[in-house]
Amino acid sequence: MKEFVAAGVQIAIKPNDVEANLEKIVKWIDKAVYEYEAELIVFAETITTGFTPNMSAEELWDLVDTIPGRLTGPVAEAAKKHGVYVVLPTYERGPSRGIVYNSAALIGPEGEIVGVYRKTHPFPTERKAAGGWCTPGTSAEVYETKLGKIGMIICYDGDFPELCRLLAVKGAEVIVRPSALLRSYEIWEMTNMARAYDNHVYMIGVNSIGPDAGGNYYFGHSMIVSPIAQKLALARGTEEIIAVKLNPDPLKYISYGTKSPMIFDHLEDRHIAIYKDILKEAKSQFEPARRIPYEKKAFSEDKNE
Repeated sequence: MKEFVAAGVQIAIKPNDVEANLEKIVKWIDKAVYEYEAELIVFAETITTGFTPNMSAEELWDLVDTIPGRLTGPVAEAAKKHGVYVVLPTYERGPSRGIVYNSAALIGPEGEIVGVYRKTHPFPTERKAAGGWCTPGTSAEVYETKLGKIGMIICYDGDFPELCRLLAVKGAEVIVRPSALLRSYEIWEMTNMARAYDNHVYMIGVNSIGPDAGGNYYFGHSMIVSPIAQKLALARGTEEIIAVKLNPDPLKYISYGTKSPMIFDHLEDRHIAIYKDILKEAKSQFEPARRIPYEKKAFSEDKNE
């Protein structure tokens, strides 16, 4: 990867007001470029509507659009205007009414769609198979850009070490994590730092701020974490931008502020042979307060895609 400025933009949205939110997104892209010289700009999860839509999957399908489409159009124009990359997280219209994906579009400096990631681990309340509104995606790819190799996950995905490991094995140098996380700050911090350190990648976690249509209120605190688990930038619980220049050679020293050499690599040092039993169904030995049942086949095999 090259040295470049990555920015996370956390802004409050007007629940389900797509046009107003797109107008605001474009203004904050301008701000990120003019004030921070950002080259990669990442927004929070479902930034065009808010996370909980408070409507049926069919109604949400009507509200949003395909990618590319009317939701990505204004952002693509802004990306082209400035010659930057933008990660636009949005609900995405699927192939038939009621099929909605929780997606993140990576838009390139020519206004092109470089790639689209569809959340593979919907949170229990959003799973359509359990009565929610979201159909899971079935793949996770790494996109080679002029800045570096970028992978994408979304919010609850970050609780699953296997997913970020998959992206790292595929060559990711930067993983972006748009989120609408309502759990504790400690969980948010720990998972971002762990996924960065586990895989020696930069993590750009951008969390929502303000309300959604379901009455949830998000706490922000977006962060950018280095491959040795140093928080390089940290937002507050308000609308703002965080930005930092990413070093293309970040593993020379074992910690920040020291010249002690790094002598290990978590990817190279894996003992792959002992992992053979990991890919099987399981449950925690401890019971949660409530399980939200869903049909696993419907969760893992999207036949409508």
